[in-house]
Amino acid sequence: MSNNPVITGGSAPSPAPVEELPGAAAAVRREGPAATAALLAAARRAANRRFTAAWVLIVVLLLVLLVASVLLGGLRNIPAGDVLPAAFGLRTGLADYVIHRIRLPRALAALLGGALFGLAGALYQRLIRNPLATPDVVGISAGAGAGAVTVLLLVPAVPYGVEGAAVAGAFVMVAAVLALSRQSGKVDTYRLVVIGIGLAAVATAYTNYLFTMAGKQGLSQVMRWLVGSVSGATWEGVTTLTVALAACGICAALLQRPLASMSLGDELASGLGTRVGAARTAALLLGAGAAALATSVTGPIGFVSLVSGPIAARLVGTERALALAPAVGAAVVLGADVLAQHGPLISPVPTGAVTALIGAPYFVLLILRRGQGAPS
Repeated sequence: MSNNPVITGGSAPSPAPVEELPGAAAAVRREGPAATAALLAAARRAANRRFTAAWVLIVVLLLVLLVASVLLGGLRNIPAGDVLPAAFGLRTGLADYVIHRIRLPRALAALLGGALFGLAGALYQRLIRNPLATPDVVGISAGAGAGAVTVLLLVPAVPYGVEGAAVAGAFVMVAAVLALSRQSGKVDTYRLVVIGIGLAAVATAYTNYLFTMAGKQGLSQVMRWLVGSVSGATWEGVTTLTVALAACGICAALLQRPLASMSLGDELASGLGTRVGAARTAALLLGAGAAALATSVTGPIGFVSLVSGPIAARLVGTERALALAPAVGAAVVLGADVLAQHGPLISPVPTGAVTALIGAPYFVLLILRRGQGAPS
């Protein structure tokens, strides 16, 4: 009997001619390793150009939106020549109050808060490998909101109490989601999303219970905050967001390498020396902290963390989306706030109402596409 393997259905196919192969494969067949290195270098250069172009586009958009927010926001009877001096504190009276005390803090709070929401969403989407797994979907924002509302209604005079309670509520939610989603010693990402949605409902029920215990003055204050709004932003809140974004950005940069190895799978990441459990917990806490600190100032502006990561991925690719997502989130919230103040037929409304109008249809579309097996 022959030792050659038997191939059913005909003889073994002969190697495809070089002319029939895709461009990259044909080049490798013709040139060998040198062509492979050249192709990889060209791909890196193209990716770098794409990344740079996307950043330039987003920065220009942010500058345009920032100028529009400061020029158009709030009262309109400020001379254009007084806007820039008032922003630097060189004017007094009405110009200083409107520009330096109202418009500029509002615009910067929208920009910085949106960046934190975008960073948190991209972290969770990359870590859990599910575009639906964002802090507002898996209950982190609901936990932060429940903690913040507790302080707003019960002990509003505590310094930095809202920020601390929001972070504490988010971390409690992360701990609960992690503990309940473990299966056979490992965190199951599907269980994590489902349990997070369930715990979000519990946190929302707790917040609603607090509403029944509050007076009319507390209700009017908290209801506007819960919708998500940057109106009434202060320089204290802007400072909080600035420090939070700087700290969270540095931590996210340190997590880039572990997250990149974890995208290959937990077993392979462990083989490469990544402490998967520690890296996953750190990323979950970092995303929760970013979303909670943004929520403590702006309220839970919905769907920003959901859309920022996918938009960034479309612009620069999945591997670099985490670096661009904060800028995308900033543009989404700042643009939504300009529309909330001046959009035809809808203004004036809270910023969160505009992001909901944009994000809710996308959320439904995303669920339908995943249900049909389409790539997200």
